[in-house]
Amino acid sequence: MDEKGLKGDGESVGRDFDLGQVLAVQATPEEERKLLWKLDLFLIPLMGIAYFLQFLDKLALSQATLFGLRQDLNMHGNEYSWASAIFYFGYFAWSWPSSYIIVRLPIGKYLAVSVFLWGGIMMCHAACSNWAGLMTVRFFLGVGEAAIAPGFTLIIGMFYRREEQPLRQSAWFFGNCVALLFGALIAYGIGNINTNAIEHWKLLFLIFGAITSAYGIVLLFLLPDSPATAIFLKPHERAIAVKRTLKNKTGVMDTGVFKWSQAAQALTDPQTWFLVLWSFTTNLANGGLTSFTSIIIAGFGFSDLKALVMQMPQGGAQIVFLILTSTVATFVPSSRILGMVLNIIVAVIGTILIWKLNDDNLAGRMVGLTLSCVFAINLPISLSIVTSNVAGFSKKSVTGSLIFIAYCVGNIVGPQFFLSSEEPAYPTGIKASMSGLVLSIFFLLCLYFYYTYENRRRDKLYGSPEEMTVGAELQDELSNKTDREIESFRYLL
Repeated sequence: MDEKGLKGDGESVGRDFDLGQVLAVQATPEEERKLLWKLDLFLIPLMGIAYFLQFLDKLALSQATLFGLRQDLNMHGNEYSWASAIFYFGYFAWSWPSSYIIVRLPIGKYLAVSVFLWGGIMMCHAACSNWAGLMTVRFFLGVGEAAIAPGFTLIIGMFYRREEQPLRQSAWFFGNCVALLFGALIAYGIGNINTNAIEHWKLLFLIFGAITSAYGIVLLFLLPDSPATAIFLKPHERAIAVKRTLKNKTGVMDTGVFKWSQAAQALTDPQTWFLVLWSFTTNLANGGLTSFTSIIIAGFGFSDLKALVMQMPQGGAQIVFLILTSTVATFVPSSRILGMVLNIIVAVIGTILIWKLNDDNLAGRMVGLTLSCVFAINLPISLSIVTSNVAGFSKKSVTGSLIFIAYCVGNIVGPQFFLSSEEPAYPTGIKASMSGLVLSIFFLLCLYFYYTYENRRRDKLYGSPEEMTVGAELQDELSNKTDREIESFRYLL
């Protein structure tokens, strides 16, 4: 077998695989188990560390407010809200071009360069001397980070079967929770560095940015573009890696080809818009609570440095619910969407506690703030829905980008409800966050009932997937058709 990419003279699966070689390869259950372990031990940590750094960098702005950022840059009124929101303008601006570029370029290299550049932009924060400068670097930080989560989603879709994806999407997102748990502790340590040469908020950005750029170089050499280029797999294992995911029927990576017909279909698919509306409404809460948590906790009466440490329980709560939800979604059929609804209900309860409890009930309000962030762990589960239920590589890329565009818009709008005149309690912002979460439950239930209806309709029209002929199944598995074009395709709930 060809070491350089499993290429041959026959029809290709994607660009890098020979169809005959892939179909001819035979793997024992033991070989498949070993391959799965190898994928988990190599891919998941690579992506998890990158996402840890991404969320660490995202938290840095909120943490920097406790080190005098707003005072040093002479920020007034809602300028801090806009400094938070402008990040998502950059994210929004690059999401759509990225959905095209990510199909045209080697995905691993593209993501590695993105990580390297966003680290450099992070370091540029330390050079800011006014609000305008901060707005500029925050915008370009959003551009740098826009490709990461959609790119990781596509990589999971290339290497794992549909039923394996919820746990693996959650596994790399675990870096987000660890950043929330230990990021505050890291920032606390930086805040205690004894130096008069540089402000602590500048030191925060410099340290985080330098580490991120260095990690981008690591990804450049280690993060694969496809199973054919995975340096940690032997040639035989690369063929097995392709064959085991063909049954996903969600399309294979075809670098260099963007199908505009699939992009158009993504825009007319009801599941796309239910996911987009869910993303917008749930991120009304994310945009506000992520940016203003440090200020809210300081308003509870904690000192600035102690307010950093008090963010740690939020990370712990996310870890508990992430493990619980992703495990159930992996092993219990039709539980993904309902698990997401449960997480949002927990977050709604948290926002109600913050809103309704008296100011002197410090413990109760801290519990509420801790629970209010649980909804954030729905992101990897929603991404597993995209990789499992959206077939066609170009359609998947466009759908993912639309979801992240809605993510950006929600994160832009959300902070605007946190009025500077209401600091530090922000009752309007808390109520707006709660309203967004309730609406997101509605759109998730719409998606659940749409999938149920569509699966039953297809069963009546085409028969159950088990009744499909072997030849038809094989054509579905090797196609780059969309989920609406494959008769045997059924949506996972």
